Amino acid sequence: MIWFTWRQFRAQAVVAAAVLAVLAVVLLVSGLNLASAYNSAGLGSCHLGCRAAASQWLSTLRGGSYDKLFDAGIAVMYLAPALIGLFWGAPLIARELETGTFRLAWNQSVTRGRWILVKVGIGGLASVAVAGLLSLMLTWWASPIDSAGAYSGWDIVSNRIEPLLFGARGIAPLGYAAFAFTLGVTLGVLLRRTLAAMALTLLLFAAVQFLMPILVRPHLLPPDQASAPLNPNNTAQLEINQSNQMTVLGNVSIPGAWLLSNRTVTPAGRMFTGPATAACSSPTAPASACTKWLAAQHLRQVVTYQPASRFWPLQWTETAIYLAASAGLGGICVWRIRRKRA
Repeated sequence: MIWFTWRQFRAQAVVAAAVLAVLAVVLLVSGLNLASAYNSAGLGSCHLGCRAAASQWLSTLRGGSYDKLFDAGIAVMYLAPALIGLFWGAPLIARELETGTFRLAWNQSVTRGRWILVKVGIGGLASVAVAGLLSLMLTWWASPIDSAGAYSGWDIVSNRIEPLLFGARGIAPLGYAAFAFTLGVTLGVLLRRTLAAMALTLLLFAAVQFLMPILVRPHLLPPDQASAPLNPNNTAQLEINQSNQMTVLGNVSIPGAWLLSNRTVTPAGRMFTGPATAACSSPTAPASACTKWLAAQHLRQVVTYQPASRFWPLQWTETAIYLAASAGLGGICVWRIRRKRA
């Protein structure tokens, strides 16, 4: 059964191996040059006062080939699990059920339980292996840029704990691939139509990937909170709406962290909304007058964030959630196949 399943899966495995080989060559050659540029900028041995050097080095990459490869790597890591679920997971059992070939397989000496376990097991292991190798290569290649991003402070393009990069680094893609594959298999078993299973797999997987960093990931570990007097001379946002309500936010500098919220509160602990004084709302008033008025309000800036040190704990926790969901979906497949009439 294992050998037969492997022969059925051989074409997909060869294509995946060829793609990984090409990417490995491209990433190895360019990655060595990128690491050399990183060390030449003095960042490889930098311990203190690295922020200016890191920011300057990152600015030299903008718009160049390394910048394009960096963006392409993110896109590939997000697409790979979705494509695995779409083309490996969804058709795996749905095609058998749709064409009726499952009847032949179930009338052999192999039990239904073993049949589904071998198919899902080999496909799942291959999916995790592909995602793992891809993540390993891209994480290694982008490590100089990620390190410079951690030095330079708030840079969502090169801060690996931010949602944009979190799903394209570390071990999280392994969980995504396993989940996408088993999601596709499960929908194929339930719908028994390949195209319908493929479409719904893509839709549901995209929805989960969109909602996870918004609703779940920020609460996987208790976030840290920092509070300090608002510095009116260092504001990131100052807006006044038509109702004369005022929004003022201070700049945040916590290198490598993931900012969850940035609020300005009154001495009583309430969200500051004004009303705005003429010193800030009048177009003829000098900026110094608004700054002086804000200073007199004794406002405080409250920041909630996940520090850079939480990257790996969050990776392990989220990956465990996806693997547990994958195991649950696999159990549904086995239960459904064992109950189905031949």
